Amino acid sequence: MSENTAGGSGTRGDSSLEPDADAAEGAADDRPTVYDLAPDCTLEDAAVDALYHAEVNGVVDYGVFVDLSDAVSGLVHESNLDGDYAVGDRLVVRLTEVKENGDVAFDDVDPDDYRTETVAHEPTVSRVRGLAPGDEVTVEGEVVQAKQTGGPTIFAVADASGVLSCAAFESAGVRAYPEIEVGDVVHVSGTVETRENALQLEVDSLKPLPDERAAEARERYEAALDERAEPADLDPLVEWEAFEPIHDDLRELARLLRRTVLAGRPIRVRHHADGDGMCAAIPVQLALENFVEAVHGDPDAARHLFKRLPSKAPYYEMEDVTRDLNFALEGRARHGQKLPFLLMLDNGSTEEDVPAYENLAHYDIPIAAVDHHHPDPEAVEPLLDAHVNPYLHDEDYRVTTGMMCVELARLIDPSISGELEHVPAVAGLSDRSKAEAMDDYVALAEDAGYEESDLLDIGEALDYAAHWLRYSEGKTLVNDALNVGCDDEQRHEELVEFLSDRAERDVERQLDAVDDHVEHERLASGAHLYRIDLDEYAHRFTYPAPGKTTGELHDQKVKETGDPVITIGYGPDFSVLRSDGVRLDIPNMVTELNEELPEAGVSGGGHLVVGSIKFVKGRRSEVIEALVAKMADAEIDEALSSTIALDD
Repeated sequence: MSENTAGGSGTRGDSSLEPDADAAEGAADDRPTVYDLAPDCTLEDAAVDALYHAEVNGVVDYGVFVDLSDAVSGLVHESNLDGDYAVGDRLVVRLTEVKENGDVAFDDVDPDDYRTETVAHEPTVSRVRGLAPGDEVTVEGEVVQAKQTGGPTIFAVADASGVLSCAAFESAGVRAYPEIEVGDVVHVSGTVETRENALQLEVDSLKPLPDERAAEARERYEAALDERAEPADLDPLVEWEAFEPIHDDLRELARLLRRTVLAGRPIRVRHHADGDGMCAAIPVQLALENFVEAVHGDPDAARHLFKRLPSKAPYYEMEDVTRDLNFALEGRARHGQKLPFLLMLDNGSTEEDVPAYENLAHYDIPIAAVDHHHPDPEAVEPLLDAHVNPYLHDEDYRVTTGMMCVELARLIDPSISGELEHVPAVAGLSDRSKAEAMDDYVALAEDAGYEESDLLDIGEALDYAAHWLRYSEGKTLVNDALNVGCDDEQRHEELVEFLSDRAERDVERQLDAVDDHVEHERLASGAHLYRIDLDEYAHRFTYPAPGKTTGELHDQKVKETGDPVITIGYGPDFSVLRSDGVRLDIPNMVTELNEELPEAGVSGGGHLVVGSIKFVKGRRSEVIEALVAKMADAEIDEALSSTIALDD
């Protein structure tokens, strides 16, 4: 029987694979089935009493050893052999026993006729979450990173429960499994071990799923991601009817961000470098870093997958987007990562952001924005995957980004709620919000142990830190100043006292410097207009910056007069605008200035009462005078005062 023929054929080119006439007509095929195991099949894919194609791998005095697959082998005892065999011969065997010690026994059989059925390996698939060192497992998921080190190739494989680092070694510095790419759906098998305080799978096998099975697996994976991405079901910190539709938008964004983490995509946050921007970004950073660590089971994962950076301008500048894009492309090239998800906080809603967004669109980078500046939805929303802004629900800038992002952070990770109860009040006071919920936010902060003076000092400390950090994250410093993610209450208090005292000193020095040079006039509307040439009379390259200087001067004049006030601080090619009791509609003014003075290159924007613009240096006089003319015609609206909350 060293050569088998039709009828008892065990060859892989078995003619019995062709259906007979009865079978072709739909009649039942009652021939016995002989199974042909795929090379990676294990004993889990075999069954006692079933028939299998086998190949002889060894001949001994007491029988022959046969292979059914790479992992399934056993003995046909001489008493159960019907003929003589040599290594490499093919035969059909019946699996008769799997012994307690794992040995497998077979009988030699010779069926007259049979049909062959190929068996693919169906491993028991384990979830990433819950794995432990020593487990021998197979994981099914999407490859979200393929990083070549000086030793093994590190694949990150994500299922809906988490992301697992998988180390495959070909030889030092050589790419293992070069056919596997980011985005492939795979089965990866091996032994779970611990590497640098995180779980890592030492890979024995890694292979892509066939197209049809990959599509089915991806469908299961996507559905499971949707389920686990669902944010927490909790109410906002304060009851506020106007906030309800905004909260619904924040839930959708929380779902999107959680899903982004589960899918193994990095997240990059850009935020305005002021008190409200910090109050927005820090809670979201804490929530997302906690979730990244939980999903990856690695305390260092967030260091590679999350990055927060401030932006000086109130919109996404080309300088910022170029840095971000370069960082993202280098990360993909060096570390095999997906391109990041960009989250814009306290900016990102205006037409000025469009060129930067269009630059990212060349690389299909998802973008979301949470902002309370007056938006240009027709311009930005075609380029955004999510847009949260109070103006989209007939609210305005009084709903600060910090207020919104505290709720966003809680939806992502409810466990941090206790650390955030003071943050909305800090954000509102920093941004002079007159939101109807401000009293509730201040009361909530007081219940958490913060007096209103403490909240003001924290906001001042954040502004001061943001000024000197410039384009740096300053994570520990700003976390300690805000007392979010801070592990030392005394350090927080001492740091805030130091920074806020320094800020107050520098503000007083700046106001003293400009005091004798402030120009004043009374507009026809009755509003006071104050102007100051910051380039000529203010300390430069120090704290406070032009925007802060203008704001402090403005607040001083509002308190002195008690009347509607407009303040303009300007330099060679910029102007900062503040108003109290006057509806300026700065975004609309910028549009009109561009129409009236096209050669001046006016850009910028802001709220109805706070904004900044840039222009061509040589056209400063025309731009400032045109602005003053528009301000003189602006409607008086005492409800827009930004200092009443501070005076109470």
